[in-house]
Amino acid sequence: MDTWNILEYIAWALSATFGVLMLIDLVRIDTTYDNELLISSREGEIEATAERHEI
Repeated sequence: MDTWNILEYIAWALSATFGVLMLIDLVRIDTTYDNELLISSREGEIEATAERHEI
């Protein structure tokens, strides 16, 4: 096995890892924030929601 084959396998592994991380982030963001908040154009609304300290 030459260097190029090893680099190819490493590239495929990195690609799969990044894909899984993107799916995990998609699920995390989708369950954390409301869809209306994510598609709103009001700047700073997500930060304001995160900074609210409700008891």
